[in-house]
Amino acid sequence: MKRLLLPLGALAALAFGWSHFTQNLTDDKPNDNTNWSEYLGGPDRNHYSALSQITPDNVTKLKVAWTYAARDSGQIQTNPIIVDGVLYGVTPTVQVFALDAATGNELWKAGDPLKTWYSTCRGVTYWQSGDEKRILYTVGPLLYALDARTGKIIPSFGDNGHADLHEGLGEAAKDKFVISNTPGTLFGDLIVMPVRVAEEVGGAPGYIRAFNVRTGKLTWTFRTIPYPGEYGYNTWPKEAYRNPDIGAANNWSGMAVDRRRGILYVPTGSASYDFYGGNRLGPNLFANCLLALDAKTGKRLWHFQAVHHDVWDRDFPAPPNLITVTQNGRKIDAVAQVTKAGFVYVFDRVTGKPLFPIKEVPVPKSDIPGEMTWPTQPVPQKPAPFARQTMTEADINPHSGDRDSLLTVFRSVGKRFFEPISKRGSLMFPGTDGGAEWGGAAADPDGILYVNANDVPWIFKMIDTPKNDELAHLSPGQRVYTQNCISCHGPERKGNARSGYPSLIDIGQRRDRPYVTQIVSNGKGMMPGFTALSAEEKQALLAFLFGDEKQEVGSSAAMSKVKQPYLPYKITGYNKFQDSKGYPAIAPPWGTLNAINLNTGEYVWKIPLGEDKDLKAKGIRNSGTENYGGPVITASGLLFIAATKDEKFRAFDKKTGKLLWETDLPAAGFATPATYQVDGKQYVVIACGGAKLGAKKGNQYVAFALP
Repeated sequence: MKRLLLPLGALAALAFGWSHFTQNLTDDKPNDNTNWSEYLGGPDRNHYSALSQITPDNVTKLKVAWTYAARDSGQIQTNPIIVDGVLYGVTPTVQVFALDAATGNELWKAGDPLKTWYSTCRGVTYWQSGDEKRILYTVGPLLYALDARTGKIIPSFGDNGHADLHEGLGEAAKDKFVISNTPGTLFGDLIVMPVRVAEEVGGAPGYIRAFNVRTGKLTWTFRTIPYPGEYGYNTWPKEAYRNPDIGAANNWSGMAVDRRRGILYVPTGSASYDFYGGNRLGPNLFANCLLALDAKTGKRLWHFQAVHHDVWDRDFPAPPNLITVTQNGRKIDAVAQVTKAGFVYVFDRVTGKPLFPIKEVPVPKSDIPGEMTWPTQPVPQKPAPFARQTMTEADINPHSGDRDSLLTVFRSVGKRFFEPISKRGSLMFPGTDGGAEWGGAAADPDGILYVNANDVPWIFKMIDTPKNDELAHLSPGQRVYTQNCISCHGPERKGNARSGYPSLIDIGQRRDRPYVTQIVSNGKGMMPGFTALSAEEKQALLAFLFGDEKQEVGSSAAMSKVKQPYLPYKITGYNKFQDSKGYPAIAPPWGTLNAINLNTGEYVWKIPLGEDKDLKAKGIRNSGTENYGGPVITASGLLFIAATKDEKFRAFDKKTGKLLWETDLPAAGFATPATYQVDGKQYVVIACGGAKLGAKKGNQYVAFALP
């Protein structure tokens, strides 16, 4: 078993003055006045800070206080945490580090010396009991426990310092792709871990599981694909729970916890395969649900399902917000959940009762043989959606020179509300990247929710999956490619760079074989690793991609006998609806920032977020851009957000949406910032990794403060 590299900063931390910090795990306060000690600011996931040194009046005076450059570059989606003057973050290749939060000087760094991971990571978890301080974070399928002072592995945790996130998923999942991008949620000595699993047919199940922080042992499991006798079992085919082709229904986006009440709020994603459910007919509890679980035992308290029998990949994309609202003069502790579709669902935190009406709306039937979409879907009547729901010919992008071509495509596809994916082609709007995305929403103590959104259409098309006899004539490597890679990279390996899928043509001229082998095995970014492929299959795929596969008659015969998970239909790929220059086919704004009063369900303000640089140069303003990463709000009245591909960091007046300050970043900040205080000075820090949406790569964390 490979071990984590011991700290590069070695004993620097021992010379650092560590002050005492006691984390009360029964307290739901998001932060004290100095720390940002948990993911997104606190257990309520409200992105809120009580700090007020930086104000709307002085925010224009912000200057760079320090920068920290990682040795590697690429996506950094990390929301760093800050405890007692120490900042903990993660590099693009999943090396964890500790910095002096006042200077940016590295105290220690830890990682795997023999394996580089390219998975995105949104942060770490800090746990303390008395004088014992731990950092918990994941590398691939393993959850590690490190000493927060030194970065050294704690050997008493799990198997010499790590627990395997396959634990509790069953024997059939032991070799399947399982990782975690999002920090776990603490309740006492338990950490409940989000996981990503493959979304293709044959992915692992996404059961919710709690591990003991001290020992690494599995404590409880909630099965999101229920077994016989369990609640929800009758919402699936009888054998679904042991069908290896059915999986997911996982939480990947993170959770919130009401520690005083002992309730864990878990948003789940779709069941796999994402876009065809002929082998999982029924509403499919507990996929696409907001689950309220007993945090100590994992027992279900209540649930709400936002998409019945999901065949649109409508995962819950972010943790819910635990807020307090006032209705009819009565204060209600509530939980609010944003969605990819642009909805906000609001419930009584204890009972699960909706605080605004939710209507089951009739939706179209699928015309794909074997598929049976659910006849209705739940739509909240308040608040109004924060992303547009329909697109007409009048909405075609007026700034595009390809209007006629866009109209031709638009007229050729289905475009109804909840349009099932068809062989004809179907418009999904907003697309699979939201609406809301993993950055999530911020919330004020007074019940105002702030959420950034994408307003970009995508087009999906269903095709027949090639049958084994149709694949038999292919070489072994081409067969593996056709079965596993063609949906994203296309039959000609051209990919779709504008939608985020690179070309694999001449990959050998850009990357060496070990690099590509590692990506195939472990994944990169949001691409899953193909852990179910045998060594022979991986070798054949690499030979095909590098153009040195030996072609012989009948060479695929042995491999053609390998049993692969099979469904009769699959999508042609993840394709944004764009013009020839890569602009969305719909009129701007393509990204927005919204303030919603959840006491009343009414909007406070709504503005475009971001500027397309080329359009701005032509005098076309307020285009908005696609965005990833969320906002942070402060008691002084500010909202900080990066998120946009124009490489800006901005501060808005949270009461009015007025832009107060903006600055250029070294690369786009596709992450959620954090704010904290050290020695009486307030800082705001953002990770700048770029690398999405065509933005250049970066490797820095940048902190700002007043002079």
